[in-house]
Amino acid sequence: MSLSYAIASRVKDYFMMMKFTLTFLVVFSCVVAYLLVPGVEFDLIKVLLLFTGGILVSGSANIINQILEKETDKLMARTAPRPLPAGRLTVSEASVVAVVTGATGIAVMGFTFNWLAAGLSLLSLVIYGFVYTPWKKWNSLAVLVGAFPGALPPLIGWAAGDNALSEGGWALFAIQFLWQFPHFWAIAWVAHTDYTRAGFRLMPSDRGPGKMIALQSAMYALLLIPAGVAPYLLGLTGYISAIVAILIGCFYLYRAINLYRKCDVPSARKLMFGSYIYLAVIFLALLFDKVK
Repeated sequence: MSLSYAIASRVKDYFMMMKFTLTFLVVFSCVVAYLLVPGVEFDLIKVLLLFTGGILVSGSANIINQILEKETDKLMARTAPRPLPAGRLTVSEASVVAVVTGATGIAVMGFTFNWLAAGLSLLSLVIYGFVYTPWKKWNSLAVLVGAFPGALPPLIGWAAGDNALSEGGWALFAIQFLWQFPHFWAIAWVAHTDYTRAGFRLMPSDRGPGKMIALQSAMYALLLIPAGVAPYLLGLTGYISAIVAILIGCFYLYRAINLYRKCDVPSARKLMFGSYIYLAVIFLALLFDKVK
């Protein structure tokens, strides 16, 4: 094995631990929230720095999650190939990467933007890595606990631009907070067998996937429609974003209702992919319809 191949393989494992694709979507909402702050203009260097800081902090939280769940990951087909359960990386090496990425990301947020954004980033990392992760084996409230760090990126982005926790940031936080419940329950539905084998208790019902969970998903999706209109009502965006928020909210709600009607894995998978579409569309709509 050549040295260059070994280095490339190791870097690939680092990216896998950081869950780069999922982290990218989360940090995307952070950047959009920053750009939505009144008076903030697009600055490529600052956007790249915010993106980098967010990727590093979120990546660190994901690595901590995988360190603590190394043995559990061995039990699930989806996670067994990850670097730690597969034995390609040691816990010590992963720990070093988690500390370096987390500390660097928080420093980027603090020195480039402000320490409010850095503090929120640290809070998100701690809750996700050390509260949500172990809670997954205790009871289904883990989903509620995990929704808080999952919804913090827009608030972090807003704080980076405004250096305050004003109503605009909280409106964006609410969108991502409510979005997570149908999103996560759809994932838990699809991966129910694996999660059960690993001992994770992520469904709000002990009976597992069923109409009650689908109904709750639909309720959260319904709440997202007025939440998506809130930035317009606060004067952050124009009426076009409100129309898009209603339309994409109805799309998300339709997917959740369809899961309630059919109660099957294909419908859950459609809701899961629909959640990614929803988040991308609504944040892009808000960004492009920002009130100047």
